[in-house]
Amino acid sequence: MLQTLFQQIDEREEELLNLLKTLVSFETPSPPARNAKEAQKYVASYLEDIGFSIDQWDLYEQDPVVVGTKKGKDPENYHSLIINGHIDVASIEEGEEWLTPPFEATVKGDYIYGRGVADMKGGMAASLFALKLLQENGIEPGGDIIFQSVVGEEVGEAGTKSCCDRGYRADFAIVVDSSNCEIQGQGGVITGWITIESPETFHDGTRRQMIHAGGKLFGASAIEKMMKIIEGLRELEQHWAVMKTSKGFPPGSATINPAVIEGGRHAAFVADKCSLWITVHYYPEEHYVEVIREIEEHIHHVAMADPWLRKYPPKFKWGGTSMIEDRGEIFPAFSYDEHSLGVKTLQKAHKLAFNEEAKLTMSPTVTDGGWLSEAGIPVVLYGPGTLEDAHSVNEKLSIPQLKTFTKSLIAFLFDWYQKKR
Repeated sequence: MLQTLFQQIDEREEELLNLLKTLVSFETPSPPARNAKEAQKYVASYLEDIGFSIDQWDLYEQDPVVVGTKKGKDPENYHSLIINGHIDVASIEEGEEWLTPPFEATVKGDYIYGRGVADMKGGMAASLFALKLLQENGIEPGGDIIFQSVVGEEVGEAGTKSCCDRGYRADFAIVVDSSNCEIQGQGGVITGWITIESPETFHDGTRRQMIHAGGKLFGASAIEKMMKIIEGLRELEQHWAVMKTSKGFPPGSATINPAVIEGGRHAAFVADKCSLWITVHYYPEEHYVEVIREIEEHIHHVAMADPWLRKYPPKFKWGGTSMIEDRGEIFPAFSYDEHSLGVKTLQKAHKLAFNEEAKLTMSPTVTDGGWLSEAGIPVVLYGPGTLEDAHSVNEKLSIPQLKTFTKSLIAFLFDWYQKKR
């Protein structure tokens, strides 16, 4: 039966590519976002046609989340599964020189070009097509199969988190985002704002009294004081590089990036406020709550060493629900148990399809898989496409890899459908 399914994937390559072309034709770049309604309507209809019941809700207006559930024949005794992917794609920037229309997927040789083919509508198309082939061949799951088509992943919005908050759980989850068909975990990312603010605003003419002996004016430039905070963050980052390591990551992957600085009000005034936007990468062995505490404690000691900052210490605002709405995001880290049933089953399927052992690695980027892990669901990242192509101009996906990934996924599902607890 599995060889028959593999043969059908080869014979129906054009159908698979047309499905991907259809997904790409829905213009869902984020930012600006708020544009996924029609794409999600299509995904919901596709799932309904192959026996899934649909749950749908608006994360934001015009940006719904779609969850399809196929009930298992005996869910009490068979393992359940979540397949997760995001329908939003990276933005198209003004002046980008695309050789083909970004939202008209185009085949050239062994590649298909278009925005989102690698990140991650290729993985979405392969998953939907695999589920359809199983249904057409009368292969039904023992446990529940849950397909999550979410929004907001590109800008840190909580589409997948909302699925978890709504109560969706399974024994195993696969995020079919671009991993070059490696089985991966990931580190975590959290953004934060550090703000220094003076309770008083001083005219530029008073600066001499702040910086010269006998001036007697207890004031300071918030911008200059932020320089001390930045230096403190750099020292902490260097300490992490020396003291922290994690399997699967190059040394120094735990970083603190001072990404954006905003401060001052006018050239005629001493800057009374300065805010720094930082991006923090941390390892799967850590949790963002612990990382936040470590940064705040370190900066507290930096501030205590400065008379003005000791009186007017920096304030912190961490995370957020959207890089669009509140300029903040959280992507929790996750790892995987290489001896678990889910990983072992996926390794077996990968070898059947690719005729080689699956690589177990760690992604240098982040996905929504962390939210599934936070909810207590064992999860891996496993999908077609490379990070080099994700978000790139003239984004492309290898058609042979897409087909072989579809075979790997269908082999996994064929096996998983029969896995008893």
